[in-house]
Amino acid sequence: MVALDRTGRAIDSEGLSALVGRLEEEPPQRTAFVIGGAEGLDAAVLERARERLSLGAVTLPHQLARVVAAEQLYRALAIRAGLPYHR
Repeated sequence: MVALDRTGRAIDSEGLSALVGRLEEEPPQRTAFVIGGAEGLDAAVLERARERLSLGAVTLPHQLARVVAAEQLYRALAIRAGLPYHR
């Protein structure tokens, strides 16, 4: 599990691509990206997370955070595949 939380570490697109690659290669090869609601994520969820990442210093509504996370994951996969999407 990767927790997307304001207290997580900032990461750029290339760093996320490298992380996705590492997660694809290490068991169990299944990863869930978890976004908290208005109150954030419970401490127990944060403790269980394999990684804790931040989408930035600004607060995003849950629905917008989902879109940003999806786009960043697509970008990370495009980088891994050598596609021209990321420039």
